[in-house]
Amino acid sequence: MLKPLTVASLLALACSACVASHETGPVAVTLHGQQFTAELATDEAAREHGLMMRTALAANHGMLFVFPDTAPRGFWMKNTLIPLDILYFDAERKLVSAQLDVPPCKVDPCPIYPSTGPARYVLELSAGTVKRLGVRDGDMLAIRGDVGPVD
Repeated sequence: MLKPLTVASLLALACSACVASHETGPVAVTLHGQQFTAELATDEAAREHGLMMRTALAANHGMLFVFPDTAPRGFWMKNTLIPLDILYFDAERKLVSAQLDVPPCKVDPCPIYPSTGPARYVLELSAGTVKRLGVRDGDMLAIRGDVGPVD
């Protein structure tokens, strides 16, 4: 017979293993031949927080927002301290629109930067990246890694 403390410890370990199996780390994304490491935002809380309060973003890093559906999207820069390129991709991961060199929000309410078409994926990169790479509408986004559950 197991001691009560041992049973509790085993249950705690089992539960932590279940939680860990649903967590996802950064993924590799490739756009126009350039690979980036992208943090994931796959739930409402992560999508809402995004890159807020960051003072820098490495040139080869970004954030990939994954939505459960394809719809027109709009992003704002509230509490975002760095300028960004915001790229909107459809369900097939084709670039449908981009907002370039979006500045940090300095006034309240912050302006909204919308997609011009329905999007399921949104990639935020350091401002100037799209121009530097020559990215164009219709370019495909490759995602390598597990985006995990999306809600």
